[in-house]
Amino acid sequence: MNKMAADNIELGDVVASRHGDHVTPGHSIARMREEGGALAPIDCERKRLIHREESVRQQSDAFRGIRTRLLEMAGENNFVTLVVAVSPRSGGSFVARNLATAFAFDESKTSLLIDCNLRYPNQHKAFGVEPQTGGLIDFLEHPSRGIASIMYPTGVPRLRLIPSGRSRENSSEYFSSFRMRAVLDSLRCRYSDRYLFLDGPPVKGSPDARILSDLADFVVLVAGYGRDTPASISQAVANFDPAKLAGVVFNQSP
Repeated sequence: MNKMAADNIELGDVVASRHGDHVTPGHSIARMREEGGALAPIDCERKRLIHREESVRQQSDAFRGIRTRLLEMAGENNFVTLVVAVSPRSGGSFVARNLATAFAFDESKTSLLIDCNLRYPNQHKAFGVEPQTGGLIDFLEHPSRGIASIMYPTGVPRLRLIPSGRSRENSSEYFSSFRMRAVLDSLRCRYSDRYLFLDGPPVKGSPDARILSDLADFVVLVAGYGRDTPASISQAVANFDPAKLAGVVFNQSP
């Protein structure tokens, strides 16, 4: 199994097993810097988000470590990363938003987090975002509304969120569509400094994680510490192309 490092690091909320039309970057970063309302550290902690202060240094360093691993794998190109849990309540969404936040720490980069867990979406709730103009599924069904209408500020500088939109039971048809692939290609190619993170549903009980992995450059698998067995982790790993698997993150809380 591909891992993100040989040693396990206690992180409070996370135990990380570390393994191993184009617009200029400055333009997109400048626009995102203009957005006000940055979250204070105490608000970040309330939302279970990492920040730059000393109080969460261990957690922040863990996610920076994962960021470093992904950047080493990608070279100079930006990329799409799928984050999925082995099973429900293993903390995949927690890891996805904090990994996206870690990339946004770098002032030369921007992050876009896309909630692809259509049955149980929660990223908009975690960030306190009210998706008044819809989300991903609304756009896929009605692209004339424009992609900018479903990209929301999060309170984290240089990080935006695309919520899932209206809940759907049959999500596979959306993720396997040409339009979904075209949307991701457009979002990545428009700004070379933009890094995309897909928060996918758990591997167990849904084919969507495997389908989404076809759209991603890398996959980060999240295992619940003390929840998911070695056998279930190995079974989940088998769903993905080994060349795309960046590693496994062991998370201590949902």
